[in-house]
Parts: sequence; C-alpha cells; structure tokens
Amino acid sequence: DRYEARDAIVTEARDNDWLDGIDEDRHMVPHGDRSKVAIEPYLTDQWFVDAEKIVAPALDAVRDGEVAILPESDKKVYFHWLENIEPWCISRQLWWGHQVPVWYGPIMVEHADHPLRDRFAIGSGVQDPNSPEVTKTGGYHWECKATEDEAIEWFASIWDAPVRVVPDEKTFLLEFERLKNGQIDYVPIFRDPDVLDTWFSSGLWPIGTLGWTGDAEQDAQNEALQKYFPTSVLITGFDIIFFWVARMMMMQYAVVGQKPFGTVYVHALVRDEKGKKMSKSLGNVLDPLELIDEFGADAVRFTLTAMAAMGRDLRLSTQRVAGYRNFTTKLWNAVRFAEMNEVYGAGQGATGFRLNSGATQTANKWIIGEVAKTRETVDEALENYRFNDAANALYAFVWGKVCDWYVEFSKPLFSSEDAEIIAETRATMGWVMDQCLILLHPIMPFITEELWGSTAKRAKMLIHADWPSYQAADLVDETADREMNWVISLIDQIRSARTQMHVPAGLKIPMLQLELDAAGRAAWVNNQALIMKLARIDSLREISEMPKGAITIAVEGGTFCLPLADIIDVDEEIARLEKSLVKLDKEIAGLQGRLKNPKFAESAPPEVVEETRANAALREEEAATLRAALARLQELN
Repeated sequence: DRYEARDAIVTEARDNDWLDGIDEDRHMVPHGDRSKVAIEPYLTDQWFVDAEKIVAPALDAVRDGEVAILPESDKKVYFHWLENIEPWCISRQLWWGHQVPVWYGPIMVEHADHPLRDRFAIGSGVQDPNSPEVTKTGGYHWECKATEDEAIEWFASIWDAPVRVVPDEKTFLLEFERLKNGQIDYVPIFRDPDVLDTWFSSGLWPIGTLGWTGDAEQDAQNEALQKYFPTSVLITGFDIIFFWVARMMMMQYAVVGQKPFGTVYVHALVRDEKGKKMSKSLGNVLDPLELIDEFGADAVRFTLTAMAAMGRDLRLSTQRVAGYRNFTTKLWNAVRFAEMNEVYGAGQGATGFRLNSGATQTANKWIIGEVAKTRETVDEALENYRFNDAANALYAFVWGKVCDWYVEFSKPLFSSEDAEIIAETRATMGWVMDQCLILLHPIMPFITEELWGSTAKRAKMLIHADWPSYQAADLVDETADREMNWVISLIDQIRSARTQMHVPAGLKIPMLQLELDAAGRAAWVNNQALIMKLARIDSLREISEMPKGAITIAVEGGTFCLPLADIIDVDEEIARLEKSLVKLDKEIAGLQGRLKNPKFAESAPPEVVEETRANAALREEEAATLRAALARLQELN
C-alpha cells in the first residue's frame, strides 16, 4: 500500500540520517465520488489522437452552415473547444468498454535462418523484415488490427510461426522466456488491456449503430446506412457539446468524409423549482418514475415540453406537473362529453372523421378555423424547435377553445330540434376531437392513443395516423371568426369584472347597452341566450347615457356597462382592496430593498437572488391587478 510505503521511506530516511525534518502542512486532496479515496497522479503510457489533423472540417461545417447548432449561443462553446484543440487521450484504465484494438508481440532481432528462439527479443535496435523501422511501445512491437484473427494472421505472416494470444503482459513475459528456452514453438502476443475513451466509442455512434464497415461497396448496399446517415437532428445537453458533439463531428468527417447530422438541438438542463441543479446530496431530485406513478407519463412529458424554451433551463416542480395532469383530465372529459352526445359512430370513417367543410352553424365554422390556425402555429413552432410554443399553443387551444368554449357553444346545438344541425355538430365535434388527439399525440402519446382506440374502431393506431396539412386560409370563415371571438371577448370581460368586483358567482345581474354597431347587434341576437347563460346576465336594456355606479365593458363596435352600485357594497370593497394593497406594497418594498442591497446580491446564493426577484415580480403583478380593480370601483362612487 502506498501509505505503508511512504511510512517505510520516512523510517529508512530517519534511520540513515537522510531526513532533515518534517514540516506540518495542509492542502486539498481530491477524493473519488464513488471510492472516497484520495486521487493521486499515476503516470502511464496512453494512446492519443492528434486532433489538430482532423478538426478543420468540423469547424468549417458549423461556420459555413452545413451543420446548425441551436440555440446559436451554444456555438461559442463548440468553437472555443475546437479552435483551441489539444491532443486527445483516448485510452482508459477501466474494466469495461471497448478494448483498444492493439496487439503486442516480440520484436525480430534479425532476419536470418536461425532457430526460432534466436530470432526474437524484447528491446530496441532491431529490424523488421518488412520495414527498416519498427514502431515500439515499451520495447514491444505493436499492431492495430480490427479483430483478434487479423492480429494473429499478421504476426504469423511476419514471424513465419504459429501465434497464440495470451491473457496479459505478465503471461506474455513468462511465455517469451519459454520461447527463448525452446520450450514452446509458437509466438505469444497479448492485447492492450486499456479500453477506449467513452467519447471515442460514442463518437462513432452515427455510423457504428448502422453497420458501417468502411468497405464502399458493402456500405452502398446497406439500406439502413444509406437511409439514416447522415441523420437529421441530434438532441443533446449543453454540457457535452465538446465531449460528444464535437467528437462525432471530427470522427465522421475523418472516417466517412460526411457530416453526421444536419442540426444539433441543445436542450435545457432540468433544475428544481428554485433553480438549483438536482443532486442526490441536496435531496432535491425529482424522480421521473415517481412523478409518472403519481401524475401519469403524459403529464410529465407535457410539463417538460411546455417549459422547454430554447436556451433556458427548466425549473421543475410537482405543482407544474399536477397542473398538466388536470389538462389530461380535461381532455378525457371533453371526449366523454362527445360520446354522451353520440358524436362517435355514424358519419365516422375507419381513419377518423372527415373535415366538415360545408358547416352552416357559426360555432362549427368558427372552431374549424381555430383548428386550422392551431395546426399552423404548432407546425411552425416544431419546425423551429420551439417545443414550448407548440405545447402552449395546444394547451390554449384544447383547454380554452375546445373544452371550454366550443363544448359550451355546442350544447344549444345538440339541443336543437333540427336533426341536420345535430348531425352537423356531431360530425364537426368528432373531427375537432380527432385533430386534438393527433396534434397532441407527439407530446402526450398514451392518453391520446387510448382515446383514439376506445372511441371507435380505427383502421390503424394513432401513431400511424397522417399528420394534418390543412391551411387556415382555406378553413377560416372570417364572419364566423369575428362573431364568435366577439362573443368570447364580451363574456370574458363580464366574468373578469364580476371577479374583480367580488360579485357573487351565482348571482345573475342586469346589463346595459350604450351603443352597438350592426355586426355587434347581429352577434348579440345570434348568441343572446348563450351569452346571458355563461356571463350570468338576466337582462339587457338599451340606454343613451351611462348611469352612476356602473362599470364599462368595451367590445368591438360598442359599449356595455354593468350597474353594480346596488349589488355590492362599493365602500367595503374599496376598503378591502386598499388594505390588501398596503400589505402588498410593504412586501414589495422589502423585496426590492433586498435586491438593491449590494451585500445581498454579492453574498446570497444565485438561486436565492433569483427567487427573490421572481417573488417581487409576482407581487408587483398582483398589485397592478388590484389597482385596476380599485380604479374601477372608484368610478362607481
């Protein structure tokens, strides 16, 4: 043991008067994460690649745009490493991995017809029969061959004698002594015990996984290689841009002469909700398997996708995952609503519902256009690797437009006494639900596949369904779009005003109409029952002048107002909001004071500073909402 050896040396030095003295000192000694023992230098022979000879094509490919790195800010890391490239050590002293394909054997002393034992030696100053120079490592002749059989064949041809591979260098030395003493009639060789660096092995991934041989004729017949190499997109983490991405680039250009992929998408790092890197020692790791058990795989996948903004780390929390679990429940219930209204069945083809391009009902025409607009938004986001934009667009559409608004708009249509209107709405809703499942499937494959298969007998699984290609320009009905968005805007504003003013949720209130253009009047007439039901309005009356104690509801082409002075206690509400604002302003002042304090910014951990800044922004947003509500209330006095 090295510690015993050191003690023995000190003892011998002291005994022989070589020791002048021992000085006490403290220094940092690195320890292995797993072994927990001190890490100390140990010089050994290693294999290196002269990376300067292969780096140029990898640099030029990114500079010239042949290979794109997204986000572009990560190009800096790539260029920094490759422009300052150093020799690459590719050997490792581990028990696992791809063993270095190098075999060692004795060196020929001379090429004469001497007995076998006189023709070999371990040492220098020797001559190979086929070369004036012999490459030597540690006094052995070495050869790099693809397989053990090739190595045996090569050594056998050179030494004109049988060759046998022995397990290790120690056995080789014993066998060599027996060879020199005439005890054996074969030449021993052994393989280098080192294994290749992980990044060297994985650097060949683009071709190593596809059966590349290096033989041009064979590789031309390899369908997988011809189809998938070069591949389109590599998705990886920023922390291995040099270790893996750059190595694959260098090695594919050096070995095959082609780029390994067209685009490198560098994904974010998943951190905890406070921005800290997840670590077992910190105890802040969120196990994805546990999250899946609790919330479902689709909720976890959608959470990660919705947060995957390019170039930004993800702050994962169980609350976010729980929110998207509710989204899966919302989707499930919407499909069940469609089932209850007999949407599935008649009019449905084996591959799903056909687009109802001849819809006559405004709500049906509107939702068809919304589907088309969402499809274009999602496609554009995916093409530009903005996965979070695609997820958020789908969330807003499926939850907001379909599950909330269209489900409500469809209820009076399903209650119609006109069979054609009911049939049209069933066909439209069936198509819309199918499109929701198709568009969501890449992010939420499990619930969408389940709903696809359970709602009807399908000709093929959802994963094999065609991706839609319809265009918004062909499907958006401008009149229906304007009318339904007008209705939604009016209902939203009424609901917002009721919430701000603390109007009891179940209370129906009157509404007054000041002015309204022809389009607004038509929209009101067509959707009066729906608006009054969803906004909880019990009556509408036209007036020429806004009365005191009413709040304004402005919409395109007109103005409405809600007379609330007699419905709520305005003074009490003003006092409540003012009290809340005083408390909020005090909290904001405290948070801003900490952020402006240089000592806090310098001494506090970065995640604490960031959390304080986020809290301050949240409080300021809340205060702005309260001030808007307070201003509305003050108008009533």
